[in-house]
Amino acid sequence: MLKKASATCNIRFPDKKHLEIVYRALMPEIKKPSTVRSKANLRKKDLFLILEVKARDTVALRATANAYLRWINSMMSVLEVLEKQ
Repeated sequence: MLKKASATCNIRFPDKKHLEIVYRALMPEIKKPSTVRSKANLRKKDLFLILEVKARDTVALRATANAYLRWINSMMSVLEVLEKQ
């Protein structure tokens, strides 16, 4: 039962290519979560990546949401550096 806490983040990407790269990179984590206290789901809509996190408690919610947001931010930073080369 993971319904005590939930959050949804809509993250806009500059183009569909970046969106697809980040989406595919995160799918293995989505399919096999590292904890039973929370579960994340990803969807794509237009230029948005929609991250939905459900957790048993707010601590697990915050940890999971922060992990995914850090991963997304790191990937976007890497993509930005690669494009400048």
